Amino acid sequence: MKSLPLNALRAFALVHAHAGVRAAARELGISHSSVSRQLAELEAWMGVPLFERGTRTWTPTPQGAALAERLILQLQDMADAIATVREAPSVFSVTLSVAPSFAARWLLPRLPALERAHPRIALSVLVNQRLDVLSEGVDLAVRMGTGPWPGLECEPLMDEVLYPVASPRFWQGREMDADPAGLSSLRLLHDRDPAASWRRWSQVHGPAALPVADEPRLASSDLVLSGAELGQGVALARGRLAEEAIASGALIRPFGEREVRLADAYWIVRPPRSAANASRRHAVATVVAWLKAQAG
Repeated sequence: MKSLPLNALRAFALVHAHAGVRAAARELGISHSSVSRQLAELEAWMGVPLFERGTRTWTPTPQGAALAERLILQLQDMADAIATVREAPSVFSVTLSVAPSFAARWLLPRLPALERAHPRIALSVLVNQRLDVLSEGVDLAVRMGTGPWPGLECEPLMDEVLYPVASPRFWQGREMDADPAGLSSLRLLHDRDPAASWRRWSQVHGPAALPVADEPRLASSDLVLSGAELGQGVALARGRLAEEAIASGALIRPFGEREVRLADAYWIVRPPRSAANASRRHAVATVVAWLKAQAG
């Protein structure tokens, strides 16, 4: 290994792969003459002719072609091995799967706090709502819904509250409609999630005959909140996801403290302990503890 002219062998393989010296020189970032010199030195070192002289195109000898084909395969194997090692997650890497709305509205604003508190943790966020994603190298997930789910380690993360929100621009001039009965005459934005339905809120606060059956639904809580921020109507917000918009003034709560509480609305979900990656268990536990602190 000590005596192998590795640079010359790589240059020779690239010349063969590109069928020419100039293209190989461009890929290597060196001059045409440097590649030609390496080829001559390699041929002298081997003592075997590797390419034909006097031809206008790259023409390897049979021995040269056989060598180049082997080199190309072996160099690719080396590149693959290096990439595998470089891309392998460290003991501080954690992959967290969350729903799109939770990622955009709750998690993303808090990630700088995680970096400050735990600078060695490398958190990768996968946006997905499936539970079977935990079998694909995901360390843990946060899921909205009614848990626990069979075959997984599940623990409640936090509760939720539902309340109406609107943009200040949309609500301007409607201050007298702050009675829930006024909702019947307003455009309502609906979440497809049945847990966050207007019917659930109106059963507690009215009006009992709120028309909701035939109105269109939006596919995520984030879209519902975005629609409200754009002044498209009144949305029933998940309070955990609306915190930033309320704090910034992008949304207001026109019906005050009228809300409906959902217990154990968010869950931390992990693969069974036997399937967990032992080398990253401490990092995963750190992220779980951080999530609980943020939820608290």
